[in-house]
Amino acid sequence: MANARALDKRRKSIRNIRKITRTMELIATARYKKAMDRAHAVTAYTDRLSQIVSSLAAAGTEVDHPLLQPRENPKAVRVLVLSSNRGLCGGYNAGVLRATMPRIQELESSIGSVSVDVSGKRGINGLKFRGVETAENYTQFEDQPAYDEVEKIASGYLEQYITGQFDRLDVIYTKFISTSRQIATIETLLPFGSFDEEISGAGASEDSSSQSQFEFLPTAQSILEEVVPTSFKAKLFKCFLDAAVSEQVARMIAMKGATESAGDMINQLSMTYNRARQSQITGEIMEIIGGVEALKS
Repeated sequence: MANARALDKRRKSIRNIRKITRTMELIATARYKKAMDRAHAVTAYTDRLSQIVSSLAAAGTEVDHPLLQPRENPKAVRVLVLSSNRGLCGGYNAGVLRATMPRIQELESSIGSVSVDVSGKRGINGLKFRGVETAENYTQFEDQPAYDEVEKIASGYLEQYITGQFDRLDVIYTKFISTSRQIATIETLLPFGSFDEEISGAGASEDSSSQSQFEFLPTAQSILEEVVPTSFKAKLFKCFLDAAVSEQVARMIAMKGATESAGDMINQLSMTYNRARQSQITGEIMEIIGGVEALKS
């Protein structure tokens, strides 16, 4: 039978761990709610930008922008991987890395020139362990990514794409769908193909009578030159926000599971401790009875 004192010491230790995991669960829940509010606001913003360009297409304006033009036979690809700086978030980072490695291998076999950028210490260490060299590393993003920081990265990508330093940008991140579902997603942000589809779809649904309702000042093309890069920056920012929300959800669920497991271990140890204590007390009673009998004799 295990020593009762050792069992009690272990039980107290697990109780302390349960307090820590419970606190981390509450913190992750609060951060998740804040990150979720920001993600909803950015979603409304990006949707509105899409509507503006759809209006340009609906007005019969020829939509032409370098970011919207697909490039045949790309020679260089850029991959941005979004992970977390901290652990204790379940399989969040593992899911991102599982989606990253096959895509990098696929691009290297089909295109050849692949540059990998990583946000988050866990992703940096994970790719380094797998033998993947990274071009740029970002560790300044936490649960509330700042738009100014993301805009700097986005502006650099726009400049490199327009000057022909790479022909395609893939972003690998965890897309938030619901509290119970987050999916590691690979999204191509450059060229802006998905945006182009939205434009063509909106233009096809408008008739000639509605097209005459739009008037753009100074010109539709000048508006387009401002809106399309802004839309790219907003979409990249939304990827960072989705990753932040998914990280907090994963940490919240992981810490909740750890707290529940600690509670189960405490209950099991309490039963074992009570049995050990009972056995110890019984042994002490038997020793006293034996000593009394010895004195009588």
